[in-house]
Amino acid sequence: MTFLHLLRPIMPLLPEVAKPTSRVTREDKFMWTAVALGVYMVCSNMPLFGVQRAKSSDPFYWMRVILASNRGTLMELGVSPLVTTGMVLQLLAGSKVIEFNPDDKEDRAVGLLVTLAMATAYVMSGMYGDVGAIGMGNGILIVAQLFMSGIVLLLLDELLQKGYGYGSGISLFIAAHISETILWKAFSPTTINIGNGTEFEGAVLAFFHLIIVRPNKLLAIREGLYRQHLPNMTNLLSTCLVFALCIYMQGWRVYLNVKLGKARGAEQKYPIKLFYTSNMPIILQTAFVSNLYFVSQMLYNKAPKSILSKIVGQWEAAPPALASSTHLVPVSGLAYYVSPPTTLSAMFRDPFHAIFYLMFTLTACAIFGKMWTEVSGTSVRDVSRKMREQQIVMKGHRESATAKILARYIPIAAALGGICIGLLTVLADYMGSIGSGTGILLTVTIIYEFYEAFMQENQDALRALGYKFG
Repeated sequence: MTFLHLLRPIMPLLPEVAKPTSRVTREDKFMWTAVALGVYMVCSNMPLFGVQRAKSSDPFYWMRVILASNRGTLMELGVSPLVTTGMVLQLLAGSKVIEFNPDDKEDRAVGLLVTLAMATAYVMSGMYGDVGAIGMGNGILIVAQLFMSGIVLLLLDELLQKGYGYGSGISLFIAAHISETILWKAFSPTTINIGNGTEFEGAVLAFFHLIIVRPNKLLAIREGLYRQHLPNMTNLLSTCLVFALCIYMQGWRVYLNVKLGKARGAEQKYPIKLFYTSNMPIILQTAFVSNLYFVSQMLYNKAPKSILSKIVGQWEAAPPALASSTHLVPVSGLAYYVSPPTTLSAMFRDPFHAIFYLMFTLTACAIFGKMWTEVSGTSVRDVSRKMREQQIVMKGHRESATAKILARYIPIAAALGGICIGLLTVLADYMGSIGSGTGILLTVTIIYEFYEAFMQENQDALRALGYKFG
């Protein structure tokens, strides 16, 4: 008996979305996807009741990009409990530590327990004010709000995954959160004065506003393109460039000719994409770095002068221009070298930092890419076993040669794909792209997966009508 078996008595008490009893039309799928997205957006902008205004630094600032979380709102935890639970269970199952069946509801029960534990830890750590100051009643109320939000998020994710909508709720919310950030920094009407007069925060509005109000138009264009500490048009254009590169590279793949034994030798093409592990390498790399930041900040807050703190990382407040930000930035130590240079001038001032960050990101993404194939059921051994079970063989080869042929492509695709994802992330960070390199990569890969699911559904519908595809 494992820990997961101990949760079975409470399974009937968990809320669940029933599977559809009939085919869900395309219009209904669009509607339910829009409803799920709308509920998430409302919750991510609805403040928690009973909290004190946060004046301390945000220790989870660096993780929020991959967790679809928004500080001080019902989506404070974001998809963190669900992502953490899913990844840990998959790693343990892939390592044969536990037996885990994704079709069972144990992962949902563990996810809710993790949500409750994280909500309690957030309150007890003083993120919403001293527990004695906010009172026990408010503390319990905050935990209840976060826990109920976690249940809503779980049900929305299950709603989409069971076929009422497109894709996964977790992926949808991550992409929506990052897209919202990019759009806000491009068109934000908020005005800020950092000593050069009143400016719009949004890059596009600021560009045209500066051209209109400044007498020297050339200097106004230059400032709109290259202004520091606030989003500028160069950042926005680089974001569009990285988006285009990501979409272009999504189409890179190798096709293997296979024969289907169940279909009397019918031939088909088996694709192996360059991004074989999708966006998992950069998610794992970002999670690793974010946890390093968290540990480093804790050490710095407890003992800033200690040797260990100096080795792991020293921190200081974000630039004054970012008055709305309550996060710290690393200025030395390991945390500094695994963080991207903030500007091009910073990259040239400290080229060793830029080179170290490049090599670290590429190496980590390559390692995580290969590691993920082993624990996610997509390794050469797993794929060849599935093909054997489905009576699929390589054209012109015996069944025993399948694993040998796959071994020529899958490990290279996993490692090289991870390196390419890391390279695009570094390029976006060096160019100052809006939303960070990690955020852009996640958004593009998620949107592309939604696009592929939509196109596959169209092809399946046309096949049912008798159309054939090559």
